[in-house]
Amino acid sequence: MGFIRQQEEKLAVRFLSWQYEKLKKPIPDEAELESQAARIVAEAHRIARQRGRNVLSIIKDLIAEKKK
Repeated sequence: MGFIRQQEEKLAVRFLSWQYEKLKKPIPDEAELESQAARIVAEAHRIARQRGRNVLSIIKDLIAEKKK
């Protein structure tokens, strides 16, 4: 896995943690957060390839959808 992909996943983990705290839900363990982040980043890259959008904005959108 490349450096940028690792950074995107770390950002997604932090954003997921923040969302859980904001919604006052229990934060899953680190392994589950990393798994969720990896899936979100992979999906964001897939969408970015199809639509040509920015990966970080897609990650934020996916996490927001996941929490609804």
